[in-house]
Amino acid sequence: MSTTATTSGSGGREGSLEAPTRHPLEWRSEAFYDEQSLDQELERVFEVCHGCRRCFSLCNAFPTLFDAIDGTESGELEGVPRKVFWQVVDHCYLCDMCFMTKCPYVPPHPWALDFPHLMLRAKAVRTRKEGVSLRNRVLAATEAVGRIAGIPVVVQLVNAVNHSSAGRALLEKTLGVDASAPVPEYHSRTARKRLKGLGTVASAAADATRATPETTGRVALFTTCYGNRNEPQLNEDLAAVFAHNDIEVSLLAAEHCCGMPRLELGDLEAVARLKEQNIPQLIAALEAGYDIVAPIPSCVLMFKQELPLMFPEDADVKRVAKRIFDPFEYLMLRHRAGVLRTDFKHSLGKVSYHVACHLRVQNIGLKTRDVLQLVPDTTVEPIERCSGHDGTYGVKKEFRAASMKIGRPVMSRVEASGAAHYASDCPMAGHQIESGLASGAPPEHPLKLLRLAYGL
Repeated sequence: MSTTATTSGSGGREGSLEAPTRHPLEWRSEAFYDEQSLDQELERVFEVCHGCRRCFSLCNAFPTLFDAIDGTESGELEGVPRKVFWQVVDHCYLCDMCFMTKCPYVPPHPWALDFPHLMLRAKAVRTRKEGVSLRNRVLAATEAVGRIAGIPVVVQLVNAVNHSSAGRALLEKTLGVDASAPVPEYHSRTARKRLKGLGTVASAAADATRATPETTGRVALFTTCYGNRNEPQLNEDLAAVFAHNDIEVSLLAAEHCCGMPRLELGDLEAVARLKEQNIPQLIAALEAGYDIVAPIPSCVLMFKQELPLMFPEDADVKRVAKRIFDPFEYLMLRHRAGVLRTDFKHSLGKVSYHVACHLRVQNIGLKTRDVLQLVPDTTVEPIERCSGHDGTYGVKKEFRAASMKIGRPVMSRVEASGAAHYASDCPMAGHQIESGLASGAPPEHPLKLLRLAYGL
């Protein structure tokens, strides 16, 4: 292939004012799983990437590809063994940053590159052919593992084992979870139990005093697997901040994993099953007059972007995508309408703020920064780089070193900031940063900081 990578064409990002376009994922077509077709598309896209190389610093997928090409006698893709193609696939954790921020050849460019969704297709082809390994099934079973690990008495044992050197050695040997990687704690008093007093969504007359042109002032809280069982205080902070702003918060009658862990494995049938469980609950909330909020960026992104691309014909999926919000996106909409409270009791000083990749992909701007900077005597310094955590990638032994290399620039900026606080919208990214700090200082979620500023 002799494609010449140039950024001057009229369809490229630099030569066009048109926004990147995501095409639906044709995952239900048999052609999607054709291995020969996949191989040809990998060759085509890798050839373009080789000629461009703008994404070399984003993750380890691109250096893996470029180093393999540079190591051949010809210096061309044709000399690269096919096993390297799959190494590239394994190093892609679907952060979407290449598509959103770097690649000049995304649609509407005629070359129509969507590197993350090509990697997703490759993962899906492998999953259909080989199934999901026991290791990956366990690591992706966030809901089931959390339910078992959160049983009273069992939870203390699980947390104790996870914090012991012997337990971490066993975890590394059995599941390949690196002994130095952060692993979450489990709680028997989940967020849904702690917030049970909020009640579940129910029909009610519209409250004109709560509504603004863009929000209803009533939200159904999708607590998420992680926010429910691993860091339930995250949802408690959200509920407290929203209540202080006269936003009614209720729990969904039931919820299940959003499907992002399964998506990252290419297990698209499992994603579809979870969609069938979650979407009716979310639609019920919308029909009862609620908006939807979730505290984890990846979960919001799943409903905003990935499910609409997997099910473009599903009207209910589209409805949910339009009415699910990041918490700070929602608060800023309220501020724009003049109804957000600014009766802050405490300043935050300087905050070093990591912007999660799956929040950046949502194209909503830096709403967390904007809300926190409403607090007097507060300065927020955003860091728009990947932490290297990325789902299960950063905890797997074979990828741990690469994940720390990816996250090092973020960790260095946090250490050099001299900030009173550091935070990330993604709590898992926050703990990844923590694992690379000499001080080992823990992160503080932006919702916790906002609650602190309000004095709640």
